[in-house]
Amino acid sequence: MSEKYCVFVTQGGMGKQIASTAVAEAIKKNHPDRKLIVVSSYPEVYINNPNVDRVFRLGMAPYFYKDYIYEKDTIVFNGEPYFTAEHIHKRRHLILNWCDLFKIEYNGERPQLFFNQLEKDNAFRKWLMPLNGRPVCILQTNGGPLNGDKPYCWTRDMPPGQTQEIVDRLKKDYHIYHITRPNCFKLNDVQYLPEMGKRELLSLLTISTKRILIDSSMQHAAAALELPSTVLWVGTSSKSFGYKIHKNLTPIVEKNMDHLTDAFLFDYDFNGHEVEYPYSTNQLFDINEVVK
Repeated sequence: MSEKYCVFVTQGGMGKQIASTAVAEAIKKNHPDRKLIVVSSYPEVYINNPNVDRVFRLGMAPYFYKDYIYEKDTIVFNGEPYFTAEHIHKRRHLILNWCDLFKIEYNGERPQLFFNQLEKDNAFRKWLMPLNGRPVCILQTNGGPLNGDKPYCWTRDMPPGQTQEIVDRLKKDYHIYHITRPNCFKLNDVQYLPEMGKRELLSLLTISTKRILIDSSMQHAAAALELPSTVLWVGTSSKSFGYKIHKNLTPIVEKNMDHLTDAFLFDYDFNGHEVEYPYSTNQLFDINEVVK
């Protein structure tokens, strides 16, 4: 009897790909008799995932049609959950909308990451051992792709004026690893990381004691590793992208501008157009609450 397959095609940023691992598990549970083949823009997040039989990088899957589609018993799951009505209206979480799009049953599946022992040992040896027992705080202030050379994307990044205050409050008690884009505002009393692979970056979470994050890949990864974190949300929705395991904080000030001239299906663009900034201050968060 020929083998039966499910093919799951998923694209987008690394955070979205980590979220997609929950959808992959749901597909596998709904079709346990089929091998699951994943084609992803970030296949690194699927390595060692027991639900997946093969993973390919999007655009780099030679002979895929002959191997998995042509005259094969294959179910293809390929669709963009961002454009479902429930996601546009921010009514439910991305993962649930994704499963509904594919008409598969969702039973609370959560993102998953799997690191082998050597990866965990490497993170411990490189990033924790040199600190002589000092606890680690992971601080991600900026993330995601950004067109051009802007150092700050207001819809997702932490307000620059408040990030140094957070560091100043924590630096006595924690060694702070700062995760940010290369061209972003630099902070004092933090350690910046050299360029590294995606899995090594994510494995940093395994040696951390505390985590202060934004709506980017690390908050999805922390949820996948069941590491409660503090996540700051500005222009994106924790209801759509966040997790209950985290402390999700939103601005304490009211919006007073709403001329969304460039908005189409969504209120704010991930790249954060400056003219659509809805606040009259850049002091958005209660730093006492963040530090607590």
